[in-house]
Amino acid sequence: MNKYKKLALNTVIFAIGSFGSKILSLLLTNLYTKHISPTGMSDKDMLETTALFLLPIFLSIAEAIIRYGLDDKYDKREIFSTAALMNFAGFGAIVLIVPILRFVPALGFLKGFTIMMIIYICTSSLKNLCAQFVRARDMVKLFSLDGILSTLTLVIFNLIFISHMHMGVKGWMISVILSDLCSALFLFTVAGLKKYFSISCYSPKLAKSMLRFALPLMPTIIMWTITGLSDRLFIREMHSTRAELGTAAAGLYGVANRVPSLISVVSTIFFQAWNMSAITENESADRSDFYEKVYSAYEAMLFIAGAGVIMLVRPISSIIANSSTYDEYKTVYMYVPVLIAAVIFTCLDQFLSSIYTATKHTKNSFWTSFVACAVNIILNICLIPEWGVQGASIATFLSYYICFWARIIDARYYVPFRFSAGRSLLNTGLLLVECWVMIASPKLWGFWAVVLFGVILALNYQALLTTVKKLLRRS
Repeated sequence: MNKYKKLALNTVIFAIGSFGSKILSLLLTNLYTKHISPTGMSDKDMLETTALFLLPIFLSIAEAIIRYGLDDKYDKREIFSTAALMNFAGFGAIVLIVPILRFVPALGFLKGFTIMMIIYICTSSLKNLCAQFVRARDMVKLFSLDGILSTLTLVIFNLIFISHMHMGVKGWMISVILSDLCSALFLFTVAGLKKYFSISCYSPKLAKSMLRFALPLMPTIIMWTITGLSDRLFIREMHSTRAELGTAAAGLYGVANRVPSLISVVSTIFFQAWNMSAITENESADRSDFYEKVYSAYEAMLFIAGAGVIMLVRPISSIIANSSTYDEYKTVYMYVPVLIAAVIFTCLDQFLSSIYTATKHTKNSFWTSFVACAVNIILNICLIPEWGVQGASIATFLSYYICFWARIIDARYYVPFRFSAGRSLLNTGLLLVECWVMIASPKLWGFWAVVLFGVILALNYQALLTTVKKLLRRS
């Protein structure tokens, strides 16, 4: 199977397995906002982000599992056994660290959730271990089926613990824990992972190699998490006479971040397939041409999708954020447009990070992420006291945008491919004007939003169409 056909086929399989489940997960926000106050939503977001912060420090070697698992030079039993034992060693560290964190003043929300947080992280890690190894074995259909089933179990548990039993944030944590546990058991059983695990298959040499690969990625993931965590912490903890801040404002910001997930859904589906192709085609002769065509179509798709979601941001926000119980959620749409612009560049940053993964230059992923993290924190300090939640949105956009330019310049040293800077700048400018139109609501704002979407569509559809035709022709 040629590279274009395999990429197209894997993308379709991931789409079948992921799109419905991701949309369903997104719509769960409607359930959360109906039963959980903005203050409670802030606690939920902080717990979720803290777990994401802790996972890569001790447990997450997902990228290494994918990178080594897709390489035929390595034994699959050694990879799974080594990765599993490294994960189990991390569990002990989590048990020691989490109880200490609750005494940090800014992390006071952990009180009452310590044991649940430990279980949450461990079950999430087990699910991640099994899921990534299934991907590494090229079992993409099973991986996609698990995505559907895990979402269905999450919905069922949420309905039981939040809607029926009214357990709020604790109900959400129990739901995620049970869903992840079911997913891990399902994959372990159906994929026959038992035969890949043996203590005798642990390889110290492979463990060192995987750690050398994964260690630069761990602070990268941590810094991306800090970028998201700092926004919420600053909104919760800072004081200002010029903008509304506090726990409720942080909750609104967390809900606003759910709407850009519509873009992330499309990106994640593609990236799961693309990351596998980038690794397996790393040594191919026409690698640069492959990257150029795929990147051009991907960028075009993101800008078209982003402009479309911004144009429809008000009705979409009203569907996702249920304001029937808490009126505060009615204002969520105002913070979404800039966050959509930010998530577009998050997706492009992720695409460029695949170059570092495929070529094993993961240190470059670290320093470009460090730049974004530092910029985000500095801008948060400057902008949040002036503009509140909107200041955090702008800081997020600018940090990801700066990271994009650092990576588009640096990554192409390792995989040279042509890139149109002019088209990228024009797309960004038009998108930001559309953001302003939807936030400021000038006269005829609806008309201007449609016009701007049409211009962005006209500017990008040809690049998308050309690559799709090539994919279909080669397939």
